[in-house]
Amino acid sequence: MRVIVPMAGLGKRMRPHTLTTPKPLIPVAGKPIVQRLVEYLGEMCEDKIQHIAFVVGDFGKETEKNLLKIAEDLGAEGSIHHQEVPLGTAHAILCAQEHLKEHVIIAFADTLFYADFKVDEDADGVIWVQKVENPQQFGVIKVAPEGHISEFIEKSPVIVSNLAIIGIYYFRDGENLKHELQYLLDNDIKEKGEYQLTTAMEHMKNKGLKLYPGEVAQWLDCGNKDATVDTNKQVLEHEKNKRLIDKSALIENSTIIPPSYIGPEVVIRNSVIGPHVSIGEKSLIENSIVKNSIIQSQSSIKNKILQNSMVGNFVSLSGQIEDLNVGDYSVEV
Repeated sequence: MRVIVPMAGLGKRMRPHTLTTPKPLIPVAGKPIVQRLVEYLGEMCEDKIQHIAFVVGDFGKETEKNLLKIAEDLGAEGSIHHQEVPLGTAHAILCAQEHLKEHVIIAFADTLFYADFKVDEDADGVIWVQKVENPQQFGVIKVAPEGHISEFIEKSPVIVSNLAIIGIYYFRDGENLKHELQYLLDNDIKEKGEYQLTTAMEHMKNKGLKLYPGEVAQWLDCGNKDATVDTNKQVLEHEKNKRLIDKSALIENSTIIPPSYIGPEVVIRNSVIGPHVSIGEKSLIENSIVKNSIIQSQSSIKNKILQNSMVGNFVSLSGQIEDLNVGDYSVEV
């Protein structure tokens, strides 16, 4: 099995965090989003993942090195491919076209999911979906009475289906997918100004290939700050029976409300942390209350109350401890 992970988007909805860190490398419960994604895929596939191809923008050599390490840790080879201009999903996948062969999974790197199934490798293709309340924001599918997909629709303003495509795809014949994607570029076939994977899949369906929907138990979005903080909460809940506090963390006169992730060499003093907090390595928290938040690595938080927050790397935040004597009916404005 081969995996292609397109992740060249700018992540504008996640700024300011994505000004310095590509969105798929933002940590959720202590691990980068993209690392969790490929680990979940490894659990889904009965065949071992042999190769992971990352399609990136101008992320820098250090980021590329980290991505190759993620593949290596999964026991797979890794490769880096660059998408210089964002021309759509079909174009992004073709940037790693040498890996479009045999069985292949396409997994866009801004989504996580939980599912209790294995990939049906005998199917021509599987497209994973979930029922949503606002399908106008997503590509959706229609399903024939026989169970295969009868139509692909790309972000229709009119509700035609509530089965949203979540961004995970399996194709039994990667070479065939490559030819269909290349056909779009060669003939300048665009949808909403870009070369779309859904257009290629519609062509494949019209030629008689049977593509089937696969439903996930839970789809976790990482598209913006609030969604990512909520995803951090959901992942921590799923992993609450694991050890989430690193042995090297120093916790003094503090309460940790589970589930919360405390990374290596974190120092926490005189604070209440949790629930649903993730703190990256070598961060310092003093005299603070933090809940339902993500604090990344080597940051310092002192005398603060944080909730539903994301704090980046190498951040220093400091409030002040007040000695108050406040009478009745007082209001601070």
